[in-house]
Amino acid sequence: MSSFSIPLTGLEASSTALNTIANNLSNMNTTSFKSQSVTFSDLFYQQIGSSGAGNPLQVGAGTHFSQGSISDTSNSTDVALDGNGFFVIQNGGQTEYTRDGDFTLSSTGALTTQDGQQVMGYPVAGGAVNTNSPLTAIQIPIGAVEQPQATSTLGLTANLNSASPEGTIVPAQITLYDSLGVSHVATIDFTNNGGGAWGYSIALPAGDATGGANLTGTLQFDANGNLTTPAANVAGITLTGLSDKANDLNITWDLYGANNKPTITQVASTSAVSGITQNGFASGEYSGFSIGSDGLVSAEFSNGQTTPVGQVALANVTNEQGMKIMAGNNYETTLGSGAATVGVAGAAGVGTVEDEALEGSNVDISTQFANLIVAQQAFEASSKAITTFDTISQETINMIH
Repeated sequence: MSSFSIPLTGLEASSTALNTIANNLSNMNTTSFKSQSVTFSDLFYQQIGSSGAGNPLQVGAGTHFSQGSISDTSNSTDVALDGNGFFVIQNGGQTEYTRDGDFTLSSTGALTTQDGQQVMGYPVAGGAVNTNSPLTAIQIPIGAVEQPQATSTLGLTANLNSASPEGTIVPAQITLYDSLGVSHVATIDFTNNGGGAWGYSIALPAGDATGGANLTGTLQFDANGNLTTPAANVAGITLTGLSDKANDLNITWDLYGANNKPTITQVASTSAVSGITQNGFASGEYSGFSIGSDGLVSAEFSNGQTTPVGQVALANVTNEQGMKIMAGNNYETTLGSGAATVGVAGAAGVGTVEDEALEGSNVDISTQFANLIVAQQAFEASSKAITTFDTISQETINMIH
């Protein structure tokens, strides 16, 4: 009887609406949860494609992918997306997508979701991210020790006072590292030889090394205080016979910086060293990691060095509303959503990454309560229609008797 089937349909629809609203309210504090809505015209379900027989496939309710508020957490494993896109995760061999960046580290250093699904990204090869490689699980080198790097270049930004008397010595000190990561404080003495010429000598403390080559030389400046000789960086500086049995130090002194501009001048001003650079460092233990706005994951070590270990991949789809809702705040692509395109943050229409932050739910509690009242009234109206039709049916039966 249509008199009963029509309000029964209304009851089912209102019940679905109430369930949807209840689900929204219960997840209002769930990280990056996206609220869902229902539409009576399509029986509260969203068509996401069709089966091989041409029958429509429907699942869930329409999802609103508006941006949730982003809050700082001071937790390096928390990651928020500012803008479009999804994190790519691997769930038992199945690729899924999520905006929930409430990640954690496994005992082996794998970056995973709270449910243990692996966060996918691009690998590092030769110290650089290779975005042409297949996606791989992001792995953090927990407990790793970074090997030391011997100093191979050094540089000074300095001025040598042209008004100083001949014979004036201006010392500068710079810490160098050998192949074992042991530090050595080298002294570079500049001696005013007059006529715009300054001699230099490089030495380690007594007992640190037994010899070397190209440890002395001359810097020549023109009438404007600009370095003219040497006309290029000084290569072949060698310190041999290190006391800790490390390899010999072979160093290039970068006298020229950007745009081939000398880093040492000679003008009538106080002699001073304003900057020192060198590329060596001691060994270091893993101390943490960070994720940049472009998704680059960098491991941090106790020696102050950072090393890239991967780049978080982000995906986007043509129709977010067509994605299939999965467990754990995840989604899958469907015919209705279109295939996912995968890239990096800030490119191809996807947003940027914010480390130590989480995206909140976009559930608006006032809107949900208003919708709850409407759904409740619709349910009551359908219930009243059924009881009314039941009364009419009883009256009709009584008329027959």
